[in-house]
Amino acid sequence: MASYNISLIKGDGIGVEIVDEAVKVLDAVGKKFDIEFNYKEYLMGGAAIDATGNPLPQETVDGVLASDACLFVAIGGPKWDNQPRELRPESGLLRFRKEMGVFANLRPAVVYDELVDA
Repeated sequence: MASYNISLIKGDGIGVEIVDEAVKVLDAVGKKFDIEFNYKEYLMGGAAIDATGNPLPQETVDGVLASDACLFVAIGGPKWDNQPRELRPESGLLRFRKEMGVFANLRPAVVYDELVDA
């Protein structure tokens, strides 16, 4: 049986619900294909600010780097909009990208013919 360590970063807002449902999907896949997923949750964003005062605790960075994969969803929200720049959830995201060696999120984009010139 294959086994993988998955870091979970639920983040803020809807992220918590999305990760909980995604774990159910991974568990169903694991059951069907005889794969074991071991999950460990880490803090980032507003949840991390509230718990530690830091949008990206070092424990999160170390845990994610030691795992096989990371399921990361959404961070931020109006609650943290008035924080100093270095303490906003988005600053944690920028550091996260740097630590992981990535530079952007790519999302599918669709341009409808009717909106090409809008």
